[in-house]
Amino acid sequence: MTTKSTAEPIFFDEIQKSFGPVRALWPTTLKVAAGEFLTLLGPSGSGKTTLLNIAAGYLEPDSGRMRIGGRDVTALPPRQRNIGMVFQNYALFPHMNVVDNVAYGLRVRNIAAAEIARRVADALTMVKLEGFERRSVQQLSGGQQQRVALARAMVIEPDLLLMDEPLGALDRQLRKHVQLEIRRLHTSSRRTTIYVTHDQEEALVMSDRIAIMSEGRLEQIGTPVELYRSPKNIFVATFLGESNLLPVTIGERSPQQVSFRIAGVDASWTMAAHESVPRGTAAMLLVRPEDLQLAGPQEDGIAARIVEVVYLGELTAVRAELAGGREVWLRRMKLPTVHVGETARIRWEPASARLLETVEKT
Repeated sequence: MTTKSTAEPIFFDEIQKSFGPVRALWPTTLKVAAGEFLTLLGPSGSGKTTLLNIAAGYLEPDSGRMRIGGRDVTALPPRQRNIGMVFQNYALFPHMNVVDNVAYGLRVRNIAAAEIARRVADALTMVKLEGFERRSVQQLSGGQQQRVALARAMVIEPDLLLMDEPLGALDRQLRKHVQLEIRRLHTSSRRTTIYVTHDQEEALVMSDRIAIMSEGRLEQIGTPVELYRSPKNIFVATFLGESNLLPVTIGERSPQQVSFRIAGVDASWTMAAHESVPRGTAAMLLVRPEDLQLAGPQEDGIAARIVEVVYLGELTAVRAELAGGREVWLRRMKLPTVHVGETARIRWEPASARLLETVEKT
């Protein structure tokens, strides 16, 4: 499909929104780079759909500004923003066939018939629906309908493509397939895209960057690797991926290293001091399941009782209980043979762990 050679950056400047006494979106500042695929990730009520609807023009913010490139679009209605929108329920016209659904946005813009035919053909080739032109959309599978919705959104060559839980109605296997299709389409078109989901795996697979939201606040934004390896708080650590969180007390520290004692376990560890948690603070130590190991005969470790062993095909997961009752999960491709009820020792490389201060929101 022929697309414009440029993509537009998107700017949200101190955008906020309330519905009566409920603060749906606290002041939020965010830049989406030109051609970037940004996912808004969070649980229900986190504010992600509110922000998307403000971007689309379906909601007007209480305060703040929004720009698409150099245009201030804060007060513009949706039809004047040149956006493409893909909904969870597809929002296709059931009385129209595939071609007419895809062509609809071009016809209301009074594009010439020959240009409409060319762009619709290109769009259907892009989503691999050649030969379906005259098919009723009611005769299509869920995955095919979603591709029609994508083609309809992209055929108008939008400055901004918005997707609101677009794969929510698909089964798990089909979701995985369409995730990769959407990623492929984005790679070829580099259309600036904001995508809303509550599915962690979906966000990790598809995004250039992820903005994690909670209770109307932007908690952290970064690449999937940055957020997974270096979450800034407990919410981000637990919402994105599986986490082992161990309560610790911070001991001696220097600019380079920090020591701590793990609550309930008579052990002291030292790790690189990349966090600013002060001495004496009660904190949480984050260790991902794939970073925990069973200690070898010559290695230091913490005693743990094996509670459960789960075979997952290419991986084995082990649930272990530390002194004091805290449980952790190990998940690795290769683990020494262990049995439920026996005692083992667990360890991790200090560089793979992260200290998170337990600070309440105000």
